[in-house]
Amino acid sequence: MSCCTPSSGRSSAVSPMPAPGVGVHAIEQVAVPAQTYAMGDAHGDGVPGDGERPVHEVRVPAFTIDATSVTVADFRAFVDATGFRTDAERYGWSAVFHLALTDPDRVAGRLHGTPWWLGVEGADWAHPGGPSDTAADDHPVVHVSWDDARAYCAWANRRLPSEAEWEAAARGGLPSRRYPWGDELPAERHALNIWQGEFPLANTGADGWITTAPVRSFEPNGYGLWQPVGNVWEWVADWFSPTYYAQSPVEDPRGPAEGAAKVIRGGSYLCHDSYCNRYRNAARSSNTPDSSTGNTGFRTVAENLGEGLALGR
Repeated sequence: MSCCTPSSGRSSAVSPMPAPGVGVHAIEQVAVPAQTYAMGDAHGDGVPGDGERPVHEVRVPAFTIDATSVTVADFRAFVDATGFRTDAERYGWSAVFHLALTDPDRVAGRLHGTPWWLGVEGADWAHPGGPSDTAADDHPVVHVSWDDARAYCAWANRRLPSEAEWEAAARGGLPSRRYPWGDELPAERHALNIWQGEFPLANTGADGWITTAPVRSFEPNGYGLWQPVGNVWEWVADWFSPTYYAQSPVEDPRGPAEGAAKVIRGGSYLCHDSYCNRYRNAARSSNTPDSSTGNTGFRTVAENLGEGLALGR
């Protein structure tokens, strides 16, 4: 279990998948060119258990990717069209950070090992802080599990990016840099949505946001991606292994064949140097496929590479 995104400890059948390829995915697409790049932590910033090393060469073909995380409005269109119920809705609760809680009477308990995470009944994609909270349409959808993200992708004829694709896109054409814009956090302005203050007790919100920010906040990277780091963790397709980089193939790697947890990338609004500096291009963590939290969402890539590039969506 990660302090960044606690595992649910749930055990249940996966929700039925919606009919494939029938939905409309309206998010702007940006093109990521075919490239060979050095994947991994070139600066020694990472936690060893996260497996960000060794730095290794990978090649990915050209692809198109969502300019933003999937929004609440995008996910609502999927739910309205299919009647899909997320894992959080089926289980009746999800993980809410304690300062984001809106319904103290709905707390079922604190999650083991991470007391700042609360299991909250009625917290879900439409009610991120609890049943009385209403999610904003232009914010990233959260409280979605990997299984939920996969269901959206099936409906929209999309897929989750591989971990190698995600990192190539996040780097925005800047090789071996810490962040999408370079190696340092700007001193004169805020470049991303992370924690300011004393974690986990007080967030000053100096960057403008206590929890999620609208998906088009701050500045896009060199390829046109908004907030690939900070704001929300993003599910990718790969199974997680802390030793995978040592054996990764060069050509379009897709992760281990199996595992217990899926990779998440990019960090979130809860990241702070005092305990988690995972708001970097190379940073990685993981969670079980049925876990949902108030700081994890996703973005997608075109299922059909040629179609995505041809349409320029």
